[in-house]
Amino acid sequence: MLFDTDVLVWCFRGNKKAARLIEQADERMLSLVSYMELLQSVRNKAESKAITNFLADFAFQMLPLMENIGHRACIYIEEHGLKSGMCMADALLAATAVENRLALCTGNQKNYCVIADLEVVAFKP
Repeated sequence: MLFDTDVLVWCFRGNKKAARLIEQADERMLSLVSYMELLQSVRNKAESKAITNFLADFAFQMLPLMENIGHRACIYIEEHGLKSGMCMADALLAATAVENRLALCTGNQKNYCVIADLEVVAFKP
């Protein structure tokens, strides 16, 4: 399962539902985009180290950005950007999930409902 940044943030804030969901996942995938979003939010080196340790402890596999992911994300923005307000990060995350044939676990399912070929697992904090 590919985890959206928001689920990880909920876990870091102590949300037990998010922690349980992550613990119970058979596979834990993370897009490079989500990783960068997490790193962008840190306030010091200790928080950065805590994120790195958490991802290692739970054996998250980092999924790189590939040309086909970028191409698919561009199509999503072209098709849905104006009417749904889809942003670049959401398009890249959705494209990563679709290209890797993974479900996307997110608390922001409304951001992704316009993408028919994306399987979304809704997280409710």
